[in-house]
Amino acid sequence: MRIGIDLGGTKIEGIAIDADGRVLDRRRIPTPQGRYEGTIEAIARLVGLIETATGRRGTVGIGIPGTLSPASGPIKNANSTCLNGKPLDKDLEAALARPVRLANDANCFALSEAIDGAGMGAGAVFGVILGTGVVGGLVLGGRPHLGHNAIAGEWGHTPLPWQRKDEWLGPACWCRKRGCIEAWLSGPALCEMAMNIIGEDLSPQTIALRAEQGDGLAQSLLAHYEDRLARALSTIINILDPDVIVLGGGLSNLSRLYENVPPLLARYAFTDTLTTRLLPPLHGDASGVRGAAWLWPEQSA
Repeated sequence: MRIGIDLGGTKIEGIAIDADGRVLDRRRIPTPQGRYEGTIEAIARLVGLIETATGRRGTVGIGIPGTLSPASGPIKNANSTCLNGKPLDKDLEAALARPVRLANDANCFALSEAIDGAGMGAGAVFGVILGTGVVGGLVLGGRPHLGHNAIAGEWGHTPLPWQRKDEWLGPACWCRKRGCIEAWLSGPALCEMAMNIIGEDLSPQTIALRAEQGDGLAQSLLAHYEDRLARALSTIINILDPDVIVLGGGLSNLSRLYENVPPLLARYAFTDTLTTRLLPPLHGDASGVRGAAWLWPEQSA
């Protein structure tokens, strides 16, 4: 049995799957806010609940909002800042009395969709999470590709390409730079654009609904968003040329993205014919936690 844990900013989700990917148990608990030791205890408690419910012991893989530094070992680049600088893997192994595997949550999302999701059978899958933040993960040959510095897929912290006059410098990002893709394409960024253009605090779903109903400002807002998303994704195609790009996170539920963005990708990518598929996730909001479970290969489960 494989156990996957998705460590989020507000919730910790756990899942148990069998060798065929069938769900044996799935549950959520709140994330202790700003408490590192409390987070360790909560993950250990969640694993215990799952093993009690299934009556089985499992391997444990954990998706985290950051990554392990290959240079020093502790967590880096986590927007849940209480994790940064901490030996999360070692502390979890001590708490769970077994080895654990950690990976960035975007890599877990991409792995899930590559193993038995929208990208199943593809050699190269790039997974994108468009949510509170914007992150990417790359899976090659069914395994996450981390890179030499463990930052492969950190596409959200590269500049928006082909900036226009009104985009120059761009909005501030939490990483202390300006104009990052995350600062343009996250859910909060879209809501801030709505406030600036429409003058109302609207959710992405409400913006999409208004656009469907013929609201010109909402339509213009989403058209700008889709163009920026296409420009950003075209750099991934130009550099990595994946077979499939799978969108996840709350904004992946905007169905118009899959109709409107591909023609724009064809305009921006450096190719005469574009066959890269842009797809929604097959497993929806369960992809991240499933991918964490798949961090362990079959022979170890």
